[in-house]
Amino acid sequence: MTVTTVAIVLALLTAVVGLALFIRAIAGIVGVVKLGQPTLGRTDDPGRRWKNLVVESVGHTRMLQLSKVGFAHWFVLFGFLILFLTLPNAFMQLFDPRAALPLIGHFVVYEWVTEAMAWLTTLAILALMAIRFFGVGIGKGRFFGSRTWQAVYVELTILGVGICILLLRAMEFQLFYGNSEGHIHFPLTWWLLPAGISTGTLETAITLVAALKIIISFVWMIVLGLNKTMGVAWHRFTAWPNIWFKRDASGRTALAEANPLRLDGRPVTMETLEELEEDDAERLGVGKVEDFTWKGLLDFTSCTECGRCQSQCPAWNTDKPLSPKLLMMGLREHAYAKAPWLQAAESARTTLPERSRAEAERPLIGAPAPSAVEQAHGNPIQMGEDGPLAVIDPEVLWACTTCGACVQQCPVDIEHVDHILDMRRFEVLVKSEFPEELNGLYKGLESKGNPWNLNKKGRLDWTKDLPFDVPVVGSDVEDLTSVDYLFWVGCAGAFEDRAKKTTQAVAELLHTAGVTFAILGKNETCTGDSARRSGNEFVYLQLAEENKETLTEAKAQKVVTTCAHCLNTLKNEYRQLGLELDVVHHTQLLNRLVRDGKLTTAAAPEGSAAGRTITYHDPCYLGRHNQVYAPPRELLGSIPGATVSEMPRHGATSFCCGAGGARMWMEERIGERINRNRTTEALTVLGQAPNSAIATGCPFCRVMLSDGLTAEQADGNGENVEVLDVAQLLLESVRRSQPAAIEPVEEPVEPDAATSTEPDARPEPDTTP
Repeated sequence: MTVTTVAIVLALLTAVVGLALFIRAIAGIVGVVKLGQPTLGRTDDPGRRWKNLVVESVGHTRMLQLSKVGFAHWFVLFGFLILFLTLPNAFMQLFDPRAALPLIGHFVVYEWVTEAMAWLTTLAILALMAIRFFGVGIGKGRFFGSRTWQAVYVELTILGVGICILLLRAMEFQLFYGNSEGHIHFPLTWWLLPAGISTGTLETAITLVAALKIIISFVWMIVLGLNKTMGVAWHRFTAWPNIWFKRDASGRTALAEANPLRLDGRPVTMETLEELEEDDAERLGVGKVEDFTWKGLLDFTSCTECGRCQSQCPAWNTDKPLSPKLLMMGLREHAYAKAPWLQAAESARTTLPERSRAEAERPLIGAPAPSAVEQAHGNPIQMGEDGPLAVIDPEVLWACTTCGACVQQCPVDIEHVDHILDMRRFEVLVKSEFPEELNGLYKGLESKGNPWNLNKKGRLDWTKDLPFDVPVVGSDVEDLTSVDYLFWVGCAGAFEDRAKKTTQAVAELLHTAGVTFAILGKNETCTGDSARRSGNEFVYLQLAEENKETLTEAKAQKVVTTCAHCLNTLKNEYRQLGLELDVVHHTQLLNRLVRDGKLTTAAAPEGSAAGRTITYHDPCYLGRHNQVYAPPRELLGSIPGATVSEMPRHGATSFCCGAGGARMWMEERIGERINRNRTTEALTVLGQAPNSAIATGCPFCRVMLSDGLTAEQADGNGENVEVLDVAQLLLESVRRSQPAAIEPVEEPVEPDAATSTEPDARPEPDTTP
């Protein structure tokens, strides 16, 4: 038997085995995904979904957030598609080295495209391999915890196929034209091999290289077929349906509003809550891996292990145990290991392998649990005193700030935050297991309508020192039809001393610009953001329904608010309850007023030290969740004499302050404080410039960054810096342009921010009745 015969037999055998295992694996993956719960709204507006799929794929809009990687990946992806036809051609060359594809033949344009893509794909995969090589081992970066051998194997496969294509083209040139002509058909490969190779040698070599190309391709299929959790390879097939079935048909990421709590795919409301059977009440949220929706299981399957989410996660970057990537990988391993038990008839489960039976007994969340890396790699189940360890440690679940950086960065549209919230819901609503600090939060929200558990009458205190009256709906105005805006003050804006200054500044600016507004006063209650993000959907629904009734009665239409979390809830989440509002952030409205000339700014007196050096911090729920990036920056840019510098992490890649996801009310006991990390970055940008400010547009951010600054100042840093809302900085400049218009409000001293030496000076919720 000749070498070529052996090669042909091996190639054909590998192709048959590879194709069989690949098809079996596809059926297995579909079977696992079908174990998930139903979910609604994933097939609406198919036209937009197809358009979005094409835009994301061809435009590589998600991948190009890391421009160099995205550029190289484009050629790898489309090389995979365009060069696919070289595979059937290789099968033909096993039997006839001169074979060419029917119809296409030696069409010169096809041959140009083939050679160009072969070179570009080969060079692109070499670039990606270099990026991975230099990225692995550098601390806990984005590749930490990924299964490197799988990624390297996939990359070597692509490299091997690319080299085979180029070699085949170079040999075909000599076989067809003998180096004398035909260069136009082989513009990028005619020069690769030395001249003078005999015809027999070329024919044998073409057969062997074609066989090698087939073997490389189908061994890859064999490896995939035996590793259904090999996301770094399977994502090239599962990413497309994952993108098509994304939460919003418009193509935006799964941010802004949270998914409603659902049971059997249908939203749970206050009305349906009362009708729940006891068994149904035990199924709220996600307590077992099969409780995830089928889209959730498809998400886990599609994770490429690229680590973009991990590199952006504020929890991971401050040494918390949460990595969105490792969480998705761990859930994938658990789902596929447990699937045989879920799919088997009850009578047959005792015959299943021990691994599947053990996985079925594992609690989804609980301590102790394996490390995130161990779980992500599907290591053998570790046993505790009471049985198998849980899949996920509670510290992982509660470390999330819901900032959305993971969702924003994911190139295949995984909805990490939704899955985390669903698991929190089960922990809170079914198991009643959650960080103890949340007890105070829930008590205050349920009894007083605010997280500080303060009397509702205090919601008007911020108005007392203003030199003008602030009308209240129900006492000063009958409803909101007689004013331009409802000013939604929010809990922080009414009760937190630092946030009150922002509220007063916005009120004064609106008054100066001639914009009429009214407030709800004591009839305003918390929007429920912190309750919802911590998993307490019941309290959220209670507050939301109360607010819906109040806002409807007040005939609210246009709303302005200073709180990014209130903005998100009022604008996006109350829509789920049937309340449509036109909600703007105060920076958006103020920016419009400056542009329209209704607010005039002026520079500080020449020679004074009042000129500000400013860096702006993007609130996650304003920027990433609601895409409001330009207005705050334009406002700061409109202040004469101000110097504005960006932090390295800004815009869509901004770093969280640490307050989201109800983390405002929980202590950080692991790793570095997120607010301290962000404050340090801001101080590095500001340097020693006098009269510097960290600007933000959210009271949560202001509290967190103020606390971070207090800690830095205790260490002798940032004495020249203060934390202010954009509205306060604008007001300084507007007052200079109208010195006699309104007397400045005397601002109370902030004892916490000025004198505290504790790392976190956030006010604790008042738990007294």
